Amino acid sequence: MEKVRLGIIGIGNMGSSHAKKVVEGKCPDFVLTAIADTNTERHTWVKETLGENIVCFDNAIAMLDSGLIDACIVAVPHYDHCTLAMECMRRNIHVLVEKPAGVYTKQVREMNAEADKHPDVVFAMMFNQRTNHIYRKLKELIASGEYGQIRRTNWIITNWYRPQAYYDSGAWRATWAGEGGGVLLNQCPHQLDLWQWLCGMPVKVHGHLLYGKWHDIEVEDDVTAYVEYANGATGVFITTTGDGCGSNRLEIQLDKAKIIAEKDKLEVWEFEVSEPEFNRTNTKSFGKIEAHEIEVETDGENPQHVGVINAFGGAILRGEPLVADGREGINGLTLSNAMHLSSWTGKTVELPLDEDLYYEELMKRVATSRRKENVKSVVADTESSYGTAPTGEDKKSWNTNW
Repeated sequence: MEKVRLGIIGIGNMGSSHAKKVVEGKCPDFVLTAIADTNTERHTWVKETLGENIVCFDNAIAMLDSGLIDACIVAVPHYDHCTLAMECMRRNIHVLVEKPAGVYTKQVREMNAEADKHPDVVFAMMFNQRTNHIYRKLKELIASGEYGQIRRTNWIITNWYRPQAYYDSGAWRATWAGEGGGVLLNQCPHQLDLWQWLCGMPVKVHGHLLYGKWHDIEVEDDVTAYVEYANGATGVFITTTGDGCGSNRLEIQLDKAKIIAEKDKLEVWEFEVSEPEFNRTNTKSFGKIEAHEIEVETDGENPQHVGVINAFGGAILRGEPLVADGREGINGLTLSNAMHLSSWTGKTVELPLDEDLYYEELMKRVATSRRKENVKSVVADTESSYGTAPTGEDKKSWNTNW
């Protein structure tokens, strides 16, 4: 196989973006041969914008059964991610799933189990922020062990501002039945994935979530969560779509360093002596650890979605490593589910998560979810929503009647 024949399910905001990158030659291992979208207006856009030779389907299964594709990108609303990914796997079609992996971990666990039945199928997740040179270098520094153990992590990611018009752009948006969550499930899967990728999974989660605090929506748009790790470290995660001028700052305190990732820069303060040693040997009541900032070089590369897609192609054709194996998607989603469950029950949630209880509580909210009437789906350019800063959002319009 010289080229991988690619199909895309969902030609909304993200699906359109991926399709254009392939057609423009930015993903040389692929040729776009087919798309599937229930909104036939998007078929017209595909023909006019991407080429008459691309076959359009209004049914995803029909495309998967067509024999026209070897690999597929799933870029539809969240509830359908796992179902369609498994349909690909059962047909030996390689699959790259947009974030989040799913809405609840039970369905993602089923998807991962299906993936294990098909070892020859490449299964990838669109965690494009892992391609960011800042986070790649940060992971390298932590994993080296040079600075000891993590003691505290704080992430404030509040530059996800969204006006009401954004939420009104699709019938499925910001509803329990259509999306399954708010800022945690739509905007923050990247940060939740990075948080666990860099720092590991916590053992306890306590979430304080506000629902429709800043917008006329039923899901969360303001979150403060506290976590504890097995080694005694703690962490705080703060996010919202309501701050008019937000921040994106990750600070990690280790035994022998403080590291800050902010504004596309990595700031490292190296201690002269580790805190445990200083605390044990210092004799001054107000003694302070001396620290100095060091220069940290990165490769400066941040290929984003193109990087993930190209790694996907490399894995299919040449056995090269993925940016993120699809099975890893369950980790960040576990954090999201745990924050929701803690908020709903008013209790600290211990991991592993009680997946049955989470599903039961989620379905209670789905049962009373508001259905938006007479909403026409709007497809928008997403290029400015990621760029060099750790942003990037899964905006999809698979079904305008969702």
